[in-house]
Amino acid sequence: MSQWSQGEIYESYVGRWSRLVAAEFVAWLDQPAGLRWLDVGCGTGALTTAVLAQAEPSAVVGVDPSEGFIGFARGAVTDERARFEVLPAAELSTDAVGGAVDVVVAGLVLNFIPDRPDALRRMRQIGRTVGVYVWDYAEGMQLMRYFWEAAADVVPDDRERDEGRTFPFCNPAGLEGLFAEAGFSDIETRAIVVPTVFESFDAYWTPFLGGQGPGPAYLRSLHPNTQTAIRHLVESRLPANPDGSIELTARAWAARGTS
Repeated sequence: MSQWSQGEIYESYVGRWSRLVAAEFVAWLDQPAGLRWLDVGCGTGALTTAVLAQAEPSAVVGVDPSEGFIGFARGAVTDERARFEVLPAAELSTDAVGGAVDVVVAGLVLNFIPDRPDALRRMRQIGRTVGVYVWDYAEGMQLMRYFWEAAADVVPDDRERDEGRTFPFCNPAGLEGLFAEAGFSDIETRAIVVPTVFESFDAYWTPFLGGQGPGPAYLRSLHPNTQTAIRHLVESRLPANPDGSIELTARAWAARGTS
């Protein structure tokens, strides 16, 4: 199973938290009503849903390379202004998305695109305003930090698998550099911090067993004894309340630019 294919499992892992970030992100973009939007790497439709609810668009086209995610989005987002198509970022073009758009957005996807400057250049050619957001894997995405730090202590040789190391550009300087390389002007960045609250340790841990995303996919590849060792170490470190609930935060970095 691909690490990006099962919409329901992705939702339980990070999709639900992306929805909180998406709402603040769309508000920050502050675009006028009646525009045509393109959501690149739309996944399960979290960002598309926020655009439809807040931005009063005339239309939103969501594209993603995963047929599983597109199928989930089509079932979850029934607004007739939205349309979803299977399309990877490397094939973005005005013709492929049905014409020019006003705003291009990409939530939690830029780090999974091999040629990021090319993808951003394609977005710039299609729309006037481009905005993205990514998790702060190295510092601010706490639910992932606890996992990767425990994994590194249990399996030191796999330390480089940590998303904080594999995605070193997920910060203001890194995003500004990518946008500048892609030819944007008037580049802005900001942090978006949202709460991630779990009713119990099991509620925190179970999404890691689904295989959706680098962390869960890595966990699934390990011997069961190693998985158990990581689980116990994470559980011992998480700040649990007396009732067993766990209150963490997730920070994303957002960037926008105009061509």
